[in-house]
Amino acid sequence: MPLLLIAIMTFVLISSSGTMAMAVNFAYRRDRVKCALLMFATALFGVAFVSMQAFEWTKDGAPQFGSAFFMITGFHGLHVSCGVIYLLIVATKVLRGRYERTGNYQIVEIAGLYWHFVDLVWVFIFALFYLW
Repeated sequence: MPLLLIAIMTFVLISSSGTMAMAVNFAYRRDRVKCALLMFATALFGVAFVSMQAFEWTKDGAPQFGSAFFMITGFHGLHVSCGVIYLLIVATKVLRGRYERTGNYQIVEIAGLYWHFVDLVWVFIFALFYLW
């Protein structure tokens, strides 16, 4: 069961990279509604990931790794949570047309790069703690 939950968590986080990539694409097409909706969907995936991670911690975690497991996954969870907040702020500004006036949607791309980095880090954590 724990590995199945971790696999679902990984799928959710990797899927969020897809929605974020589409959001960046729609930002550069100046379709702010689709961009914002996809950013909100990405944030929702992030919330789902952190919720599943908290559930996984309440079970047994990974006793073979002790506190290192909780430190590394907790630090990652903190970055996902910060990323969710950042995505929600940027998506709200996109939806309100804040970047439409200037035509500069680079902030969406920067949010996307941060999100992709967080996803990439999870792939290494997943491999280190669950596949190795």
